[in-house]
Amino acid sequence: PIMSDAQLGVSLGRTRSPLVSNALAAKAAKSTVGNAVLVNKRQKGNPVIDHLKGVPWEYNNDILVDYQVGSTAGVLYLSLKYHHLHPQYIFTRFEKLGRNYDVRILLILCDVTEHQNSIKELTKACLLNGITVVVAWSVEEAGQYLATFKLYEFKSHQLIKERVDADYQSMLRAALTTVRGVNKTDVMTLKTNFGSFSNIVHASTEDIQLCPGFGPTKVRRLREAFNKPFYSTGQKPIPINNDLVQSDTTMNITDVQLAQEMGRQVSPLADIPTSTTQLNRYSSPEWDIEHVNTRLRASLDPELSLELNPSDEDAPSDDVSE
Repeated sequence: PIMSDAQLGVSLGRTRSPLVSNALAAKAAKSTVGNAVLVNKRQKGNPVIDHLKGVPWEYNNDILVDYQVGSTAGVLYLSLKYHHLHPQYIFTRFEKLGRNYDVRILLILCDVTEHQNSIKELTKACLLNGITVVVAWSVEEAGQYLATFKLYEFKSHQLIKERVDADYQSMLRAALTTVRGVNKTDVMTLKTNFGSFSNIVHASTEDIQLCPGFGPTKVRRLREAFNKPFYSTGQKPIPINNDLVQSDTTMNITDVQLAQEMGRQVSPLADIPTSTTQLNRYSSPEWDIEHVNTRLRASLDPELSLELNPSDEDAPSDDVSE
């Protein structure tokens, strides 16, 4: 069955305070000093434990999760077959877990044929509760995931970052291959013929076309990359329309009458050449704030005012969970 949003977000707003005491948390963290995966006693008999290879593990009944793979990382385990029989079970676990652990993982064992809707539902619930979803297709793979989480507990994020060497050749290759159609061989050709990045940038189109592998299209893309200006927003500047400038030099008669009724002195517009792109500005006359506000309040439509200022009931709630 599909859970409602209220059921999916069971831990939103109601589990701000940790549910486990500091003494239990300290005891569980102390047990991880020996590089052991802490296994909740409720997992006894789970075949996944037999596939925890390469890392020690021990039972611990003081943890909120099924597997604690680090002092700040906990894993909840769920079989989709069990989830279909007991759909409320995992949401109760989410509620008890709350915001404990910096890294919260739901390890799903996909052991059913019809799994698309269930995984979609669980993914939505995990997004609402700040939990990472990992899907395993066998108990062996699930055990390997748990062991890997523990082995990589203190690994740096540098392992998954792209490595770009600091030497000139590597940086030149990384820069030029960002141009569409330019590969590493083309970079070597350009460096051999021109020597440096500066010489490549200032080379003429004819000189680049003499290099092997550089046709008209590749040369055009390379020249565009060197010569086109940069735009911070990715958009070109909006061109000035002379017709719009000319139309701005005239004032609508209704605007003039309204301003005169409010007591504002309207300065006459001088003759402005239509070819110019900048309008001459005149100093603003003194504005009677109290008089204008009185007239404006009288002309306001109360229904429109309510639409522009929604009530507190219509406004979005500020109580949004992280």
